[in-house]
Amino acid sequence: MSETNPLKRAADKVADALQSGPTGPEDGIPGKPGAESPSVAEPTEPREPLPPKPDQGGPATVSPTGQPTGADQARTAQSGSYLTDAQGVRRYDTDHSLKAGPRGPVLLQDHHLREKVMHFDHERIPERVVHARGAGAHGVFRSYGTAANVTKAAFLAEDVETPVFVRFSTVLGSRGSADTVRDTRGFATKFYTSEGVFDLVGNNIPVFFIQDAIKFPDVIHAGKPHPDREIPQAQSAHDTFWDFVTLHTEATHHTLWNMSDRGIPRSYRTMEGFGVHTFRLVNAAGETTLVKFHWKPRLGVHSLVWEEAQIAGGVDPDFHRRDLYDAIEAGAHPEWEFGIQTFPDTPDQTFEGIDLLDPTNIVPEELAPVQPIGLLTLNRNPTNFFAETEQVAFHVGHLVPGIDITDDPLLAGRLFSYLDTQITRLGGPNFPQIPINRPQAPVNDMLRDGFHQTAVHRGVAPYRPNSLDGGCPFTAGADMGAYIETPVRVPEAAKVREAPESFGDHYSQPRRFWLSMSPVEREHIIGAYTFELAKCYEQAIKERALQTLANIDPELCAGVAAGLGLPAPEPTEPLADVEPSPALSQVGRIWPADGRIIGIITGPDGDLDGVRAVRQEVLAGGMVPLVVAPAGGTLGDGDDALTVQRTYATARSVEFDALLVAGTPGVGADAYGARDAKAGRPTVQQATPDPRVGLLLAEAYRHGKAIGATSGGQSALEAVGIPLDAPGVVTGDTASAVLQQLTGLLGGHRVWERFPSAA
Repeated sequence: MSETNPLKRAADKVADALQSGPTGPEDGIPGKPGAESPSVAEPTEPREPLPPKPDQGGPATVSPTGQPTGADQARTAQSGSYLTDAQGVRRYDTDHSLKAGPRGPVLLQDHHLREKVMHFDHERIPERVVHARGAGAHGVFRSYGTAANVTKAAFLAEDVETPVFVRFSTVLGSRGSADTVRDTRGFATKFYTSEGVFDLVGNNIPVFFIQDAIKFPDVIHAGKPHPDREIPQAQSAHDTFWDFVTLHTEATHHTLWNMSDRGIPRSYRTMEGFGVHTFRLVNAAGETTLVKFHWKPRLGVHSLVWEEAQIAGGVDPDFHRRDLYDAIEAGAHPEWEFGIQTFPDTPDQTFEGIDLLDPTNIVPEELAPVQPIGLLTLNRNPTNFFAETEQVAFHVGHLVPGIDITDDPLLAGRLFSYLDTQITRLGGPNFPQIPINRPQAPVNDMLRDGFHQTAVHRGVAPYRPNSLDGGCPFTAGADMGAYIETPVRVPEAAKVREAPESFGDHYSQPRRFWLSMSPVEREHIIGAYTFELAKCYEQAIKERALQTLANIDPELCAGVAAGLGLPAPEPTEPLADVEPSPALSQVGRIWPADGRIIGIITGPDGDLDGVRAVRQEVLAGGMVPLVVAPAGGTLGDGDDALTVQRTYATARSVEFDALLVAGTPGVGADAYGARDAKAGRPTVQQATPDPRVGLLLAEAYRHGKAIGATSGGQSALEAVGIPLDAPGVVTGDTASAVLQQLTGLLGGHRVWERFPSAA
């Protein structure tokens, strides 16, 4: 990770915002109204649609063949003030079917009804079989130039900026599932480079369940809901998943990562990304290097605790996508450093005894450090979820000169699978012409016709060789930037359905991961295995899973066995002798506080001047302040009135990274059980704090979050049993003084001392 002062970067962002135009008290707060407001009454005169918010933007306006059109993004969708049909014919009514009299039957000849209903019936395309639940954003990638010695890829030259679109996703759930389930996350990036599109289609876990793509249908069928009852949704806590992974032990490493805190990220902004496979880079001299790709979040890797994930899944199933969109709107732009681990391109394609073609393996960063080669910044939200996030089509075979594949058997299968997926979902072979998928480089491919062909081609000879079109298009040589596959020598061998002997070690890498975890992370892993296996019905599956865990580590096996009420078996093979990799742990490092969400709890009688001041300090520090009060609206009067972003009824602790109680919080008028069960008492005649404030504070304390209070708010902490001298609890006379200490605590993500460990 490169050294950067996060507070200076945050201050620079604020300065840039001040230079770009006037700002108001709500600038930097997500969810604020747009620049223009709609009228309360239905408009009677045509007007332009409300403009997009400053954080929004669509795909670049290029033609189906990649030519810049110069068109204004705002004019590429609907235009004109009057309703038309799909052919541009104006319609005088769209509220009533054509009938034989006002009470008569609807007439078959109503072609406007037919068109409108037909299109509505087909608004939904088939959702992705995997990665159906996702969220995306636009951004820019700036190369440092540090990879120029190992690859000739133009977008990795020094200071080159490349537009990108990134989609994050869960694997197992449907489009309507929750964000915070325990699952692998997709991290797919589309680079619109000057040489064509490059897609890096990765995950937040660096290994996969299987070593060969022929097993992909098996692992997904096992992980998906049971086919008889279609439950559970978006979860691996059921018999079929554990039946598969305990019989197919090459899945052990990925399963262990999934059961760790990596399986429940705090946000997409604090999630690592990995290319999973080993790729081959080629430089200008034709020299090759094997690499693994990494995305390192600038905010550090951070996860939810299991109770937070469960709460968020209930109160806000859109937790992760909301966090992403809100951060971009607030100007707290998510950032990741792009990095590579490099290895000599030797004939055996191994490094330090690790098979680089086995996608269930990692190479510890202590053996091959991750070298930063560029910075990804997401700075624009989509303007239309369907047109952009839902229709974006990634493919591991979208490569550019300087980046090539290896013989990883899982990667080979993906090269076939992705095209089939896009044709099924997006209606035909012309999905690259959908605006979000269009390359921003000239296209002359000789591909013609097919469903949804929107390019109007010229010429009569889409074949080679030809003379009728002047011989065009000509092929290009290496000196003209052509993509040329690396001439790797293929060994003489018989055709077999086998795996190499080196793919047979299924336990040493999981053991390294386990030994690299801190005590609290090990407790979370034990808890996750216990929860998931307790959801299984079949006793044999639980016993088989314990045998797998025994071959990783006796402590892990014994902890899970105790939770299941079963005996811990002995290992069936010797425990691997491996060194821990400290880089795998999420605990023990300090990260920037940029973009963290600070809940400021107050009430009408609180220290509003102090709240105003600390709110500005939070913004200046590159963080996001959300004022939490008994009711919505504003606190105070006049120009200095404070807008309330969350009420006691709508706020839950999972949304905040830290809480600050500024003065004595009031009691809401809705603080009784019939209206809000969280209040928990039958009348509003109760002592402060409001029970929902107590719930907020108690949950945040239990989940290891930093908590602060001014002198007027300390009683609220004491009322719910939070010791003022406990680790991570900060008190002071002013909110500003408290905030300074809270900001320091945020660098560690959580107050880990609050989590007791059996160790």
